[in-house]
Amino acid sequence: MIRNRKVLAIIPARGGSKGLPRKNITFLCNKPLINHTIEQALLCQYIDNVMVTTDDIEIAEIAEIAGAEIPFLRKSSLATDSASTYDVIIDCLNWYRNIGVLYEYFILLQPTSPLRTIEDINNAFELLKTKKAKSIVSVCESDHHPYWMNILPADQNMHSFENPKYANLGRQELPMYYRQNGAIYLAEVKYFSKLESFIGNKTYAQIMNKMHSIDIDDILDLKFAEFLLNEKND
Repeated sequence: MIRNRKVLAIIPARGGSKGLPRKNITFLCNKPLINHTIEQALLCQYIDNVMVTTDDIEIAEIAEIAGAEIPFLRKSSLATDSASTYDVIIDCLNWYRNIGVLYEYFILLQPTSPLRTIEDINNAFELLKTKKAKSIVSVCESDHHPYWMNILPADQNMHSFENPKYANLGRQELPMYYRQNGAIYLAEVKYFSKLESFIGNKTYAQIMNKMHSIDIDDILDLKFAEFLLNEKND
């Protein structure tokens, strides 16, 4: 609980994935990828219940063994590439509401961020309290500075690629840019439902380090995450 209100952890894990087939249950350091996130959520003192939303029976069975609730199988219309995160979350909250269980806060923890830590999750809740925020979104420093990026014309000529104002500046002289890392989304249910988004004027950023921000999208990401976890455990 936080502020004496119940918190639901939602872990989304549909069966289909293109970059890395069966990604959510691919093994990372001797356990299915999704297990890393389930274990983190179960350790968090602020979270009352941990559920996995999936359309896939095998994922559901693995997640349940790991300790998560699987109250229902997600309908196929919410398991496509085009299905919105908002609709998936509301589907979960509505299911609990229909059986008389009301959550006033929820935290979305994607299985593709296995290097986030329990400390990162706890820090999100602490930040929510400190800032008196309605939502928290995790970010990390951008890998590539946007001032050094641009589109290319059809002939790939780079004449106008650089902005002369920034062309000769070093990275340390440029303003810091951050990106959403996908690891933690924490929100008050009413705030999220009204905005249909995590981000509004009462949203604050939780800055995480790059190592904890690895996002698994393909086999190279998986290998890199495995390397980092092995280094950490040595």
